[in-house]
Amino acid sequence: MTNHASGSFEVKMVPQGAGDQADGIAVGRMSLDKEYRGDLEGTGKGEMLAARTSVAGSAGYVAIERVTGALQGRRGSFVLQHHGIMTRGTPTLSVMVVPDSGTGELTGLSGNLTINIVDGKHLYEFDYTITP
Repeated sequence: MTNHASGSFEVKMVPQGAGDQADGIAVGRMSLDKEYRGDLEGTGKGEMLAARTSVAGSAGYVAIERVTGALQGRRGSFVLQHHGIMTRGTPTLSVMVVPDSGTGELTGLSGNLTINIVDGKHLYEFDYTITP
């Protein structure tokens, strides 16, 4: 059975080093610190690698984030893998639970998380299952 969780989060991104720029493409790395609220209460810590092209609105990023806390009352941790592409302003984003990364009461967790930004506020929708 698929479960659904939703809520909001705040994110702090801190550049790690000067990055690299060549041939109109900028590559940089950032640390991620998140606070989740709602059906998921906890923190996320991660690393992001991003590239921006010379074409306005075209970029990409990948990130790995360890989330620790409680998901609808179940305590533990899990890892999210982010894959985002922006093609001339049109975004495509996939955020999935890394298989077998769940611990504690979140062992067996799998699922997809959707991020929406509305009026500057970060919101999430998380469809997930937990199998023994």
